[in-house]
Amino acid sequence: MHSFGYRLNGLLTFAVTILALMCAITSLSDNFNTPSPSAEIKIMNINWFQKQPQGHDEVSLTMNVSADLQSLFTWNTKQVFIFVAAEYETRKNSLNQVSLWDAIIPAKEHAKFWTHTSNKYRFVDQGNNLRGKKFNLTLHWHVMPKTGKMFADKIVLTGYSLPEEYR
Repeated sequence: MHSFGYRLNGLLTFAVTILALMCAITSLSDNFNTPSPSAEIKIMNINWFQKQPQGHDEVSLTMNVSADLQSLFTWNTKQVFIFVAAEYETRKNSLNQVSLWDAIIPAKEHAKFWTHTSNKYRFVDQGNNLRGKKFNLTLHWHVMPKTGKMFADKIVLTGYSLPEEYR
């Protein structure tokens, strides 16, 4: 007969192996979910558009953000981090991204929302490249699971532009 220590070791090894297998199956089950989120962002007002003393352009926007992200939630989803970014091109950089607003959605019940907000973070370009600039607003999301790997995606909303003159 084996001693108590050997039996306990065998039992714990078996339990940990089964737990790891269950976590792997849980993680793989998320691959069968095909989310279909939707979003709309409307710029209601350009509060101000100015040149800073250092020569950089700065914009303050008021926007309505509405989205239905309920399809991102499965039984393995812990929370979803979302943010809205302004994306535009300049001569120096092919892609400039400025985060304007973010939120954490803790549960599926909060994943269908509408909010009226000003940009939470400063929309500043290091230069004077924003006058008359066309840009996209992109809703990014990162799904944080209870177990398994995190995944991210986005919805790009086009057709926005800034005024030609400072206000």
